[in-house]
Amino acid sequence: MNTETLDARYLDLDQWPTESAVEAMLEGQMAAIAAIQSQTAAIARAAEAAAARLGQDGRLIYVGAGTSGRLAVQDGTELNPTFCWPMKRLVFLMAGGFGALTEAYEGAEDNVEAARADIDACAITPSDVVIGVAASGQTPYTVAAVRHARALGALTIGIANNPGTALIEQAEHHVLADTGSEVLAGSTRMKAGTAQKAVLNLLSTALMLRLGFVYRGRMVAMRVSNAKLLRRARRMVQELADVDAEVAIHALDVAENDIRCGVLVAMGLPLDEARALLDAHQGSLRDALQTLDAREA
Repeated sequence: MNTETLDARYLDLDQWPTESAVEAMLEGQMAAIAAIQSQTAAIARAAEAAAARLGQDGRLIYVGAGTSGRLAVQDGTELNPTFCWPMKRLVFLMAGGFGALTEAYEGAEDNVEAARADIDACAITPSDVVIGVAASGQTPYTVAAVRHARALGALTIGIANNPGTALIEQAEHHVLADTGSEVLAGSTRMKAGTAQKAVLNLLSTALMLRLGFVYRGRMVAMRVSNAKLLRRARRMVQELADVDAEVAIHALDVAENDIRCGVLVAMGLPLDEARALLDAHQGSLRDALQTLDAREA
């Protein structure tokens, strides 16, 4: 595997001046991002396919082991506060269970039977999207989970750092971040991990774009959970509805801090009608506004 090979340039890394070692590691991080430049089309195809599948009740199911699993959980966890993606539509399958998020569990990533059992426990439907992440591309737990989920009808996406591996072959859609050897041989929490995190960022954000949870470059589905976000939400309502600050504050309050509803309320809709309009368009503010414009035309 490319990620396991030893790069002769760094054989004496432990004897280098610390700053030189840090510079070498930084170069590796930049190379990690460059490694995914060729994968934008693959990421876009996966996001579009996932958006088409999820519908009103499909779940995002993240699968991984070790560093890859932890990065997958981190990405999924951000979707609720950023896009108000329902927690009940998020599932995290980590080799070894949730305890493995903070502690390495020996042998967990090799447990194929556990992977199949975890997928079975999810009661997979064709609306579900399973995202498997593995630097090696052949982690038994992750590969088995993706294979089994695909057989049960889920859409599957594989993210790996080595070409021609089982995860790449088993997933319906795949993203290959071929990051090559690490500055520290085999330490895939570095280049490979950085590339995985970037791919997950791009994939999940592109998915939320296609689901209509972004409007005019703003996180209009954001969950307002603190004072900073409340200020941001009020500013969004003010700008998007083109109203003054007082109207925006009142509208957002009426809408119980739902930004999309707040925009519609600020534009003159009663709350019930605003909610019904958004529901009719699966939460897309853009589509709701277009319908509103068509009514008034």
